[in-house]
Amino acid sequence: MTPDDLIAHYGLEPIPREGGLFRQTWAGPERPDGRPEGTAIVALLTAGPDDYSALHRLPTDEIWHFYLGDPLELLLLAPDGSTRTVVLGPDVLGGQHVQFTIPAGTWMGGRVREGGQWTLFGCTMAPGFTFQGYEHGDAAELTARYPTAADRIAGLCRPAF
Repeated sequence: MTPDDLIAHYGLEPIPREGGLFRQTWAGPERPDGRPEGTAIVALLTAGPDDYSALHRLPTDEIWHFYLGDPLELLLLAPDGSTRTVVLGPDVLGGQHVQFTIPAGTWMGGRVREGGQWTLFGCTMAPGFTFQGYEHGDAAELTARYPTAADRIAGLCRPAF
């Protein structure tokens, strides 16, 4: 199995602003506020230098799921100023996670772990994702707030569009 096989199988398309490829696989019924009750996606990142999930935050919790391939390393920048790295992957007894919930308001960004080639993962939200709720990270602002993670922040930010 290759990334091209997965792209063709799932009909993956570029994730706007954030990076990577995805396809929404489920959206629940619309709520009175216009958001879906919940959403789910499958997504793919490769080890390419520009292929990463850029730092962003969302207004509700997001659950990330590891499916196939190599481990995915997530940088998490919490509202209280703390930082954490979480690895999604198959080695659950070695500290990796097949499922991890990122709390609302946490900056998150990730890439295939060094030495890996690609990872297939998913994200689920309830209430569901909308682009209006997506906040794109600014490298200068995040570096000022989280100086100990400056190098990692620089590697996980894209210019705003």
